[in-house]
Amino acid sequence: MNILVTGSNGQLGNEMRLVSRHSTDHYIFTDVVETEGLETTLLDITDLAAVREIVRANDVNVIVNCAAYTNVDKAESDEALCELLNAKAPENLAVAMKEVGGLLVHISTDYVFGGDPYNTPCKEDQKGTPTGVYGATKLRGEQNIQATGVDYIIIRTAWLYSEFGRNFVKTMLSLTATKPQLKVVFDQTGTPTYALDLAEAIFNIVEQRKYKGNTGTYHFSNEGVCSWYDFTKLIAEIAGNTTCDIQPCHSDEFPSPVKRPAYSVLDKTKIKETFQLTIPYWTDSLRKCMSQMV
Repeated sequence: MNILVTGSNGQLGNEMRLVSRHSTDHYIFTDVVETEGLETTLLDITDLAAVREIVRANDVNVIVNCAAYTNVDKAESDEALCELLNAKAPENLAVAMKEVGGLLVHISTDYVFGGDPYNTPCKEDQKGTPTGVYGATKLRGEQNIQATGVDYIIIRTAWLYSEFGRNFVKTMLSLTATKPQLKVVFDQTGTPTYALDLAEAIFNIVEQRKYKGNTGTYHFSNEGVCSWYDFTKLIAEIAGNTTCDIQPCHSDEFPSPVKRPAYSVLDKTKIKETFQLTIPYWTDSLRKCMSQMV
């Protein structure tokens, strides 16, 4: 089977490279730019003709879409590009896979929720109520995929981090090592997700052909719940950054162009039961990731 991965030089894409190393399937890793040391096929997923061409030339059976516009704050002033990457590009991938009878695995986000108050984990069929451009464009991307009639698996995830690229863990590692005091919000609650755990879940679903008869929308994050403050405290503890005084604060102490979800814990019952997945607890995965960084 031929599997094309988009955004393969990002956090999740790099983890997909790792988990697929010993696969008997053929993986094609694409991105819009090349990265030194990584074999990358250049592909602009906003160009439907280019997507169609690479799908047909390589007899692609599955696309795993790891590409997205993810700068939540900047999205508020960059709506056109955000719409193109998060809503139109996934539609292009869906159209191309529909034409060849293939599968699209698309990564979405907890930010499709947040506009309504709730305090129980979000289920897949819960109405999307995004609070900003990023979440709204990701939700439209999901809807555009569904409208094409393609076989799809949409996986919403949250608070993604890894040893690759820029992310919250790396930022907090640096700040807690260099700042005498740090304020971190405690009134936003969710679950960190180690990109390697998500990549392994995607890999198992695709490799074992478990998606047949099980297409639809799913949620995946690590197990457990925490605030950004709790997350930071453990990052500093694992790293041994003991001199930084980490204090909890409210979100309104950090003015932002977008209101973030106050509670975006994802209910993962469906993906665990459908694909027989065991998902690691968030603290265990954080320790594993940070040991890889060292």
